[in-house]
Amino acid sequence: MVRRMVADRPVVIFSRSTCCMSHTIKTLISGFGANPTVYELDQIQNGQQVERELHKMGYKPSVPVVFIGQQLIGGPNQVMTLQVKNQLAPLLIRAGAIWI
Repeated sequence: MVRRMVADRPVVIFSRSTCCMSHTIKTLISGFGANPTVYELDQIQNGQQVERELHKMGYKPSVPVVFIGQQLIGGPNQVMTLQVKNQLAPLLIRAGAIWI
């Protein structure tokens, strides 16, 4: 199910509307000019099922989880590491999420 949800989308963030780290990651990626597809797991009908799949993929807690160019990037630590290394923007460009 998760793979279907990220197909053909440059940036996908699995989030919870009440999670401060989810908000931080959404703000960071949007700050580059990207328009990520965001699935708020506490607000979508199959959110619990998606969350179980993310747990099976090894993400505990299960949000935020970021896919860029249909590639699993990971959680906030992985995204922030890419940002600190100046690798996040090039990844977004390659995925077609931003144009610079």
